Amino acid sequence: MPKDLDLFFTSVSAAAVSSMSTVEMEVFSNIQLVFFTILMLFGGEVFTSMLGLHLMRFKLHKNRIKDNNIDFVTKDSEKKSIDQLDMVTHSEDEKPDTNLETDIKSMENEALKFKSIIILAQVVFGYLLVVHVAGSSMILMYVSLISNAKQVLKKKQLNLKTFAIFTTVSTFANCGFIPTNENMMIFKKNSGLLLILIPQLLMGNTLYPVCLRLLIWFLEKFMKRAEFRYMLKNSRELGYGHMLPGLHSAFLAFTVFGFLAVQFILFCSLEWNSASTSGVSFYQKIVGSLFQVVNSRHAGEFVFDPSASSPAILVLFVLMM
Repeated sequence: MPKDLDLFFTSVSAAAVSSMSTVEMEVFSNIQLVFFTILMLFGGEVFTSMLGLHLMRFKLHKNRIKDNNIDFVTKDSEKKSIDQLDMVTHSEDEKPDTNLETDIKSMENEALKFKSIIILAQVVFGYLLVVHVAGSSMILMYVSLISNAKQVLKKKQLNLKTFAIFTTVSTFANCGFIPTNENMMIFKKNSGLLLILIPQLLMGNTLYPVCLRLLIWFLEKFMKRAEFRYMLKNSRELGYGHMLPGLHSAFLAFTVFGFLAVQFILFCSLEWNSASTSGVSFYQKIVGSLFQVVNSRHAGEFVFDPSASSPAILVLFVLMM
């Protein structure tokens, strides 16, 4: 059994999503793996950014009540306040007041911004939930149906459900912890499992802003809500760092896939016939190489032994990190 200091160190590592451990992963019990899963979930970038949105909403709500005495929580009171201002503005007995119209427009924008932040927090929560549920379900289905993968987990006395959820949370949070001592090396011939994990690696890290904007664009096209249009047109005003303008999102996606392409070509060129990539088929080597290069910029999971890689590849990994 691991010592208390080892448990504390691994817990801090899980919460900080750094995947450093002083002991082998298989010494931990099932309940300890569950606790590590919770810590990795709470330490993930998407989860912490969602908490930031809720804090932002609370602060904005508090400031608006203090400054304008308007309650943005209940829609009825908000609509009533704006309607009263509109009645004053369009009164036949008085001339329109330009300053009053400006104040009305400003308050309407603030109300729309507030509602947009609320909905954005809900969208991020939905994104987080769907990715984890879908990812865990696909991994569980794979290890249940593929006999050699299932046999590996049974031999190591790992619970299939715990493995699926733990791996999904760790991969999406870009922590890199895997419940096996060999990390993903023991699954280097299970290309299907690697292909399930690759999108999760990207969706929880550098491609998260791109995926979030695409999701909001789709919701705006489908639901036609003003809040989604506001998010797309005023992404900077929201104050959410992961909500990038359209052009910046396109540049980010181009950069991510460009780096991956360069790294994939160099890795295959230098490591194709090396000892670290031996013992697998052509297709398995392609998928494994893609998994390896994606992880070098993200979670740090590995399917080929990094210690057996050439110095040039290690330098390449350092540059990409």
